[in-house]
Amino acid sequence: MIALAALPVVLATLLIGARGVAALRSTSDFLVASRRISPTLNAAAVSGEYLSAASFLGVAGLVVKNGVGALWYPVGFTAGYVAMLLFVAAPMRRTGALTVPDFAEARLGSPALRRFCAVVVLVIAGLYLVPQFTAAGQVLMAVSGLPYWVGVVVSGVAVSVTLALGGMRAATYVQAFQFVLKLLLFIVPAVWLMTAVGPETRHEALHPAEFSRFTADTPVEFRLPTRIEVSTPTTVVADTDTGPVPVHLEQGTHVAPGQARWVFPAGADVPRIRGAALPGSDDWQRPLLDSDRSGHSLLATWSVLVATALGTMGLPHVIVRFHTSPDGRAARRTAAITVGLLGTFYLFTWVYGLLGGVLIPELYLSGATDTAVVELPGRVDDGTAGQVFTGLLTAGAFAAFLATSLGLLLALAGAVAHDLLPGSLRRLRLTALVAAAVVVPIALLAARVDVGAVVTSAFAVAASTFCPLLVLGIWWRRLTVRGAFVGMGVGLVASAGAMAASLLIRPAPGVTALLLGQPALWSVSLAFLTMVGVSWRDRPPPGAESAMLRLHLDETRA
Repeated sequence: MIALAALPVVLATLLIGARGVAALRSTSDFLVASRRISPTLNAAAVSGEYLSAASFLGVAGLVVKNGVGALWYPVGFTAGYVAMLLFVAAPMRRTGALTVPDFAEARLGSPALRRFCAVVVLVIAGLYLVPQFTAAGQVLMAVSGLPYWVGVVVSGVAVSVTLALGGMRAATYVQAFQFVLKLLLFIVPAVWLMTAVGPETRHEALHPAEFSRFTADTPVEFRLPTRIEVSTPTTVVADTDTGPVPVHLEQGTHVAPGQARWVFPAGADVPRIRGAALPGSDDWQRPLLDSDRSGHSLLATWSVLVATALGTMGLPHVIVRFHTSPDGRAARRTAAITVGLLGTFYLFTWVYGLLGGVLIPELYLSGATDTAVVELPGRVDDGTAGQVFTGLLTAGAFAAFLATSLGLLLALAGAVAHDLLPGSLRRLRLTALVAAAVVVPIALLAARVDVGAVVTSAFAVAASTFCPLLVLGIWWRRLTVRGAFVGMGVGLVASAGAMAASLLIRPAPGVTALLLGQPALWSVSLAFLTMVGVSWRDRPPPGAESAMLRLHLDETRA
């Protein structure tokens, strides 16, 4: 029954999206809704698009997994829009571009740079879109028992059909509606949880005790093979095809196989996972990020803040939103309103994270922390109320998946059918369907991906590529085509290559592991320095002066 909560959201997405069909007559209609979206509606749509699975589910899951320092993520997410307001929103709109690659060609006059930017769009959108579909499958499976593929396929079909029918205008209506829906379906259950748990649990959430012993027989479902460190001998009950089987664990290191379900007895010591802090421990309560226990928490916190704040400035599906504004002033107002809307939503993420650390700390062992938000109501009340609020949160989570996926799929379609292989409106619509048909199978194979980690990698790549291009392209006259090419290439290789190396070689916790796993702090700086250094040796392209004037003259006074 809980799975049916997602059905109204999917149907509403299709019905509201159909409003854009009648107005879809040109490429401009498809990509930027003919630049007629008001600041308030646009800000609601931007917020709906931006509040993805990483926000609705991932932040609370990261708090359970890594501690209260994870609350720096929403700080970075929101700060990105402050930077967007100050440096990017209005000038970007004044270019008259339809996409980020379009801006690159308009500013520097290079079709080759445009095509390269389109490839970068594909990388960023792919890293961001796959986790949205993955989270949809994980959540539906967690709350209803349906197969993982159902949530992935339903999300892919709903998003691609809506976009193919109505383009940006359809996406705008849907995303604005879904932001209001997500806000209500996130805040109302949070208030209910705070009142339902009682004063003792609220006090424990604010003053957590270390999760060192199981207080009751506790089932733990391991997604992946997990190496655990057992401090005292204990016997767990493992579910097998032939029934429950006792498994004795001696003191030392053991590996729980993937997809295994072990029931730990009451009173047993909680095993430790290398590189992770037990929920409620001193490390867990430290208000800094140090997910790999490298001992360099301040450096890790700054790296994540740089990735999230500057990455927001470089996300192609967010930037294109400012092209839908009537003028630069409206684009700036859109960014300002968005900061307020996002700030309101993120005020409540700490409720789910702190309560999750108290009520379902065993998710730390299984790695299923992404589902903490939707599992909390059932843990607080196993009756009708718990089911109702689980259904509401499931609907809100699906709204998050669909709204963000719409923007990302639009960015993918624009990169392919407008920048790489320019074509007609019909090709744009077809590309949206084809792109979804490619991404859905990838998401089906990525069932065990860590949503928060993959989304953060998309931010790191965006911060290391498009952020330098936009900031220097808008504010520095001497930027050259070669400088932009080399700087973006260095940023892409540095950020994506470092994270890939981290996954392959898995270095021991320390500075090296930190700089490879969270490279934004140095990869962004390297990209900026490379762009400036290479550009100093070249001459600015012809028309640089006129391009800069167009970016910074207030068109409403013309």
